[in-house]
Amino acid sequence: VDRVRYVPFLTKTPMLEGLTTGSTFVLEQPRCVFDKYRNADIWLVVALENTTATFNNSVAPGTAERAFQNFPNRAPAYMTLNATLANYPCSEQRGNITVLRVGSETSCARDKERPTCNGPLPGPGPYQVKFLALEGSEPVAETFWSLPIMLRTAKSPNSISTTDGGHSAGMIALTTILSILFAILLAGLVAMFVFWGSDACGGSSTFSKPEAVSVRRYNTHHVYDQPAARL
Repeated sequence: VDRVRYVPFLTKTPMLEGLTTGSTFVLEQPRCVFDKYRNADIWLVVALENTTATFNNSVAPGTAERAFQNFPNRAPAYMTLNATLANYPCSEQRGNITVLRVGSETSCARDKERPTCNGPLPGPGPYQVKFLALEGSEPVAETFWSLPIMLRTAKSPNSISTTDGGHSAGMIALTTILSILFAILLAGLVAMFVFWGSDACGGSSTFSKPEAVSVRRYNTHHVYDQPAARL
């Protein structure tokens, strides 16, 4: 089997969201790698890192030992995403998809009639991959194995740190309670000042009672009624 000088790698351009997820990863296509093998079918081999040293190229894809549904318990590796040279041309045309998402097919994950399914990866890894070119059932060329690829894993609630900048969870709770109490106290003081202010304004608005008008009564004892004019 010829060894071509190519190492599969996670895509770099363009940068994609979800380059690695909990069950998938995205590879760059092996363009212009197998151009000497025009009649070959090109397969992607996926294996756990600790099984690559004993991988056997002569085991054909679609067999029980290479079935996705048996990986990794009864199959040390599986083969998927078969393509031809026409799928990996040297020239890159605008708008063409130039990446491979490994693990993207969910519909065939348990379908034993589709042993070459590109199903979701069963664990975090680490995984290694390579491309293998077959003419009929005969392997004719292969790439190097990739570097180990780890998938994302969800954090266990017990593993999440309960500290923030060196402060314990108890200190954070105490700080929160004190902040709430301080806000309540501040609101009370504001309300008290408003009440006092309105009361002071009301007390200063005094209205003086109008002074009683005293009317002196004069005794007109020195004035006598004049007798009526005699006619």
